[in-house]
Amino acid sequence: MIKTKHPSESLIVNTDQVMINDLNNYNTLFGGVLMKKLDNNATLSARRHARVKECVTASTDSIDFLYPIHQTDSVCVESFVSYTGNKSMEVFCKVIAEDMITGERRMAATAFLTFVALDENKIPMKVPDIVPVTEEEKFLYESGKARAETRRIRRKQSKELTEIIGLEKPWEKGVLI
Repeated sequence: MIKTKHPSESLIVNTDQVMINDLNNYNTLFGGVLMKKLDNNATLSARRHARVKECVTASTDSIDFLYPIHQTDSVCVESFVSYTGNKSMEVFCKVIAEDMITGERRMAATAFLTFVALDENKIPMKVPDIVPVTEEEKFLYESGKARAETRRIRRKQSKELTEIIGLEKPWEKGVLI
């Protein structure tokens, strides 16, 4: 297995148009439609980095919707592996909306997703480390350790929460409002 890779080796770029059935009641792109595009792109980046058949989404760490995306826009999602742990990969995604009439481009969203590569037995496997080259890649890599620690804390808190919250059906709790 290759021990290190450059983030550009996992780059996936996908541009699409906004269709009418992708719009919400504000005539902007549904957040869920964009989330699906992000997950699809990021999965391919993770698979390209690890060179495996399967990668699973371990976490959608953040999606920041910065500007609305309109029907007159194209949507370009760029993703690449920005940081790696032993068996996990953080994938950074940026979404650029381009007004197809005026040519104006704007950063519409950014996101971080975490993936785990699986071997042929569906067991998590070690992934190559990252060697950043560009200023953008270096910034994301250098700040990646802090994001990884935040994910560990959040995962621990989520596990604690699952011990407290119930699985009962609300209508069977005996308290109806």
